Amino acid sequence: MAQKGADMLHRALTAFVEEDIQTAQKIPAEDDEVDALFNQVYRELMTLVIADPTSIERANWLLWTAHNLERFADRVTNICERTVFVVTGKLAEISDTDSEFWKTS
Repeated sequence: MAQKGADMLHRALTAFVEEDIQTAQKIPAEDDEVDALFNQVYRELMTLVIADPTSIERANWLLWTAHNLERFADRVTNICERTVFVVTGKLAEISDTDSEFWKTS
């Protein structure tokens, strides 16, 4: 999750500096991959806690870390949205990555 998020951030910042809206529009779809990884970590940690209740504190710290990494990827999406705004003057918001990717307001 950390590696994926860091890669997304690097490309988002490059897109911002270069005013590359095509790249900025592609990156947020990758947030779904980070979300899926978070869900996987969550399920695995809950399975661990059920099997060994003494692991609750350790699992809680790991879940908190995974949550923050997931939010980090969400923030990268915000950078991409702001990149589109800076270049086009239109505030773009992700509506649904499966169908209509960008919704302008």
